[in-house]
Amino acid sequence: MQSLKKFLSEKGYTKAPLTLTKTNHFEVVASINGVTGRFILDTGASNTCIGFDCIGHFNLETEDSEIKAAGAGATNMLTQVSKKNTIKIGSWSKKRVKIVLFDLTHVNSALTIHDALPVHGIIGADVLKKAKAVIDYNKKNLFLKC
Repeated sequence: MQSLKKFLSEKGYTKAPLTLTKTNHFEVVASINGVTGRFILDTGASNTCIGFDCIGHFNLETEDSEIKAAGAGATNMLTQVSKKNTIKIGSWSKKRVKIVLFDLTHVNSALTIHDALPVHGIIGADVLKKAKAVIDYNKKNLFLKC
């Protein structure tokens, strides 16, 4: 039987390494608008998110949003949205990606309490679905369809 890597490679997928944190989350390195950052991979997050403190870091143009965010123990959080961004994970990339912005302080506080490094944001199901993502939990790899 052929390996998952070989099978997906033949189907046009590219591989990006995942890092397992001390909090048992997978992290992935991605670039937004050409700027590299560290992101939690979260299949349960409906949207890809970045913290308010990283708006300048990733050169985001934002606008206020009526949508309230909830997750990781926080609810009813104010959000902004940034449209027309480019995201790149490994050699996979996508243009015109919408990103939700909100206060990620509670997420990064929880990470640092457990001796994990803070992150710039979260890669959510929106991007994973667009990329037809496959996660190899055993080998710690993320496969994305080019």
